[in-house]
Parts: sequence; C-alpha cells; structure tokens
Amino acid sequence: MIAINNLTFEIGARALYDEANWHIKPGDKTGLIGANGTGKTTLLKLIVGDMKPTGGNISMSKDLKIGYLNQDLLSYQSDKSILHVAMEAFTRQNELHGEIENLLKKLETDYSDDLLHKLSDKQHEFEVLDGYNIEFKAHEILAGLGFSEEDQNRPLAEFSGGWRMRVMLAKILLQAPDILLLDEPTNHLDLPSIKWLESYLQAFDGAIVIVSHDRWFLDRVVNRIVESRKGKLTSYAGNYTFYTEEKGMREEIQRNEYKNQQQKIKQEERLIERFRAKASKAKFAQSRIKMLDKMDRVDDVDDDNPSVNFSFKFSKQSGRHVIRLEDVSKSYPAIKILSHSSAVIEKGDKIALIGANGRGKSTLLRIIAGAESFEGECITGHNVTETFFAQHQLESLHLENEVLQELQSFAPKHTETELRSILGSFLFTGDDVFKKIKVLSGGEKSRVALAKALTADANFLILDEPTNHLDIQSVNILIQALNQFEGTFIVVSHDRYLLDNVANKIWFIEDQKIKEYPGTYAEYEDWQSKRVITAPKQPIAPPKKEEKPAAKPHQHTDDKSKQLKKLNQSLQQIEEKIALLETEVKNAELELGQEGIYQDMAKLNSVNERYQKAKTELQVTQADWESLAEQIMELEG
Repeated sequence: MIAINNLTFEIGARALYDEANWHIKPGDKTGLIGANGTGKTTLLKLIVGDMKPTGGNISMSKDLKIGYLNQDLLSYQSDKSILHVAMEAFTRQNELHGEIENLLKKLETDYSDDLLHKLSDKQHEFEVLDGYNIEFKAHEILAGLGFSEEDQNRPLAEFSGGWRMRVMLAKILLQAPDILLLDEPTNHLDLPSIKWLESYLQAFDGAIVIVSHDRWFLDRVVNRIVESRKGKLTSYAGNYTFYTEEKGMREEIQRNEYKNQQQKIKQEERLIERFRAKASKAKFAQSRIKMLDKMDRVDDVDDDNPSVNFSFKFSKQSGRHVIRLEDVSKSYPAIKILSHSSAVIEKGDKIALIGANGRGKSTLLRIIAGAESFEGECITGHNVTETFFAQHQLESLHLENEVLQELQSFAPKHTETELRSILGSFLFTGDDVFKKIKVLSGGEKSRVALAKALTADANFLILDEPTNHLDIQSVNILIQALNQFEGTFIVVSHDRYLLDNVANKIWFIEDQKIKEYPGTYAEYEDWQSKRVITAPKQPIAPPKKEEKPAAKPHQHTDDKSKQLKKLNQSLQQIEEKIALLETEVKNAELELGQEGIYQDMAKLNSVNERYQKAKTELQVTQADWESLAEQIMELEG
C-alpha cells in the first residue's frame, strides 16, 4: 500500500530520520508513537507529500486515496453550515446534484430526448454513488462526534477551534479513504466522542495510521505499533499494551547481550594486557586486539522511562473536609449546569471529574477554585491551600524567563538542586533548564506549567486537562507524580489511562446534580455499561403477594445451599470458557504477529475476524463471571 524505503530527512545538521524503513499494508491499523520531537507529524507530512525527503523514497499506488487529519486544519474558515462543510467530502455527488438541478430547470422549457437521456445518466450515476443518502451519512457522523441537530445547521465560523477540528474529522471520515492518517484525533474530543470514534475506526475497512498519546485509545483501535526513535522506525505486531511488553522483553535481551559482551571485552582486555609485554605472545595479543576492533558492539539500553525522584512538600495538612459544595446552582443563558447540588471533597480524595463537553466540568472546577460566580455555597476547609492548573495558565508563563528561572521565581523555598530534580523528572535535563520559555513547544510549556503547579505549597490540586500536548512519556511522569502526591486533588481529563491509574473516586454531572462513583475509572466504566444495559425501559410493577404455606425451619437454608451449588457450577463452566477464549485470543494475536500473514489477505481477514469475535466474546463472558461472582458473594454473606 505504502512503502517507505531508506527514508532520510534532515533539519539543518540534525537527521530526524536516518535510512528508516516501514511498509504499510492493507488493513493495518497502526499507532505511530514516540517522544515529542521524534518526527511523527513530519512523517505524516512526508507521506502526503507536504514535505520532501532528503534521501530514500516513499512509494504508493497513484490511485491511493488518503484522508489526512492534521492540526493545520484548525485554520479552515467558512460561513457555511457545518453540515454543508462536512458534505463537501462528497465531491462527485455534489457535482452531479448541481448538474441534475440544471437539467431539471432546462426541462421546464426543453423536452428533447437528448436532455432526458442526459438526466437519466446523471441520476443513475448519482444513485450508484449513493447520492440520496449522503446527507444522512453526514448527519450520522456529526452526531457521533457530539453535534446536535441544531448545531449542524450553524455556520462553522461560530465554533471554537476544537469543534472545527471535529467537523474536519467528520469530512475526512465521510470521504471513505483507503488509508486514514490521523494526527492526535482525540485532542479535541470528549469521552463520549472518543468512544464513538473508537467504534468507528474498529469497523473501518481501510488502513489507519494514528499519532496519539492516548494509550487506552490505541489499545482499542490498533493492531500494530510503530515507534519513531533515534531516526529509525521499529514495528511491533500488537496494540500498545503488547508493545510495552514486547519492548520490555527485547530490552531485557539487549541488556543481557550488552552485559555478556562487556564481560567478554574485559576478559579479552585482561588477556591482552597480560601477554602484550611478552615477545613470545605478542602475535597472540595482536590477534585479540584485532578481534576486539572488529567486534560488533551491542549498545546498552537507554532508559526512556524516567522516574519521578522528588517528594512533594506542603507546610500544612488540610482538615478532613477539603471542599463542601452546598445547594449549588449554575446556569448560562442557553444551558443549566447545576441545580441545587451538593457534594463533599474529603482529605485524600483523588477525584476524576468526567463527562461530555458542555456538561460543566470546567465550570465546576472554576467554582471549586473560586474563579466562577454561582448560587449556593462553596466552603473551603481548615488549612486548605490550593493550586489551579488550566491550559490558559500556559499564557501566564514569563516568556523571557529561562525554565529554571520560572520555577525559582515561583517556588523560592526550593533549592536549585531540588528544582533541577523536578525539571529532570519532567524531561528538562542538562542545558535544557536554561532554554527561554518563548522557544519551547506547546508540550514543553505544558510540562513547565505542571512542574510549577506541583512545586506549589499546596495540599489540594485542581487540574483541568493537564495531559493536553503531553506525549505518552510525559503522561507517565504525571501519573507517577500524582500517585506520590499525599494531598487531595480533582482532575478533568479525557486520558482514560491516566484517570484509571490515579483516581479513587469518579464524579460526573447527571440531571444537573454532582454524582459520585466510589472506585476506579475502569470499575466505573464497567458499572456504567451494566447500568445502561440493565436499566428497565419502563417501570416494573411489584410482584403480587401470594399466600404461601409456612416454610419449615431448615427449608430456607436448603434452598440457599442448592442455589449456591448451582451458581458455583455455572461459575466453573464460565471459567473454563474464559480459559478457552483467552487461548483463542492469544493464538490469533500470534498469527497476526507473523509477517507472512500480510501477504494473504483472505487469511488475514479470517484471522482478524476470529480475533475480534473471540475478544468480544471474552469481554462478555468475563462480565457474566463478575455478575455470578457478585451473586455468590451476596448469598455467602
């Protein structure tokens, strides 16, 4: 489909790619990953021809249809409705529609056979291209991306950058290309829209290349990972979780090879040193020196996953109640956010505030931070000191300051060594700390702002979308930092991997009330899916009371024992089924990991279909197991 051969691309004296190779095959769903600055976006631009390689080549068939979503599309402007903009994807259908309209107008005065034949031909082509359904398709995709019926008729110019990007994504999806190149597609999406996009991409027949820092999203969509690192492209046959496991194994093998080789080199050097001075052994020593010179040296493994090695300090411990919201109401002219809602944040709470855009997540954070007017009370507890991180705070960084200066002016109680340690954890090492803020990328500025927030003498953190512009490596650092933080925090983020790893409570706004789920994000998702599935469509009438003969004293116990026995038998059968399905999924993954399978499309589709079917069945069966286990626990209790 697309062959990248010995690709070299240089920026000044720096080689971003150095003889890199990658073949994208039909049906590949690839996550293109790597630290910021390793050239992921540049590679997409090279593929579509926006940039030219310094060396090597990128080849593809001339009729290959590419859909490319990039951040430059934010600058697209139009006064037409977003429905009209999305439907611009149907170029030929729109041309035919215009031609048919013109022919119908001419037929009002000209009844010639020639015109009738032309109209018939155009209408036939329009029908073959499914032209009568294009508006329905556009409606469907825009709705999936979070646009209401009313929104779809509003001009594009009225929407913010993030929403405009969604329209551009809809337009690209409607073009039904052979391959999708998506650069950070989840950046401007809320959780419901991300889940919709996951489902859409899972069912997409063509190839996909996704640049994303959202590892949860990658796990659900891709079947291959390509890592851009040190000018090379390394492929892994599996999703992101498979990549981390496989890379760990490869690194362990490399580390052992390096240690063994270093040990051998030291032994040879000792032999050479021992016999070099002896004339009778000089020839032997020279041969060993030549052997060492010719040896292919194994590199040691670079640690790409720095750990957070600083402790958070705050001078005061907060009281038990950090924040109390009492009878809070908040509305805007067009929407009511909260109505007489109450909630409590207690010391040690790690809260993830989730929900669709427009539900009031950021508004609620501003209410808690005291930066938003509202009705009701927001009572801050004893000894609570807070810091508020939001994306607009990147603008408050002092552009002429160096990175280290910025932290020193904000946290004067910390020593330079402590601040350097903190900046090192956020990937600012060596002379990086002397870079001026004004030359930093968006992601680097985010890391500086986060470092500032975490050095504040605060026992309560309020974090609004802290992962925007961060790569996977930086998100992992933030997760470590938040897990080490001994205070309280509330965070809004669409990065589900972060939420699942840091939160012990989930808040969501429903029916204009703040509601709470006491558990992790994964547990909340499971609970929510069951809640949606099992919710009755109409009220169920209570059972009628029937007179029953008095039960014998031991009858209830007997019934309970029989029920438990039956449930345990069912549980055992389900466990056996889970074991079989897990084996089936693993075997399919191994087959998909073999390079040869991509030469046989029929086999690839068959294995992929088997894999998806087994994976879905496994998820359903695991949910059945959990439900049965809960019933058994209730009976045994």
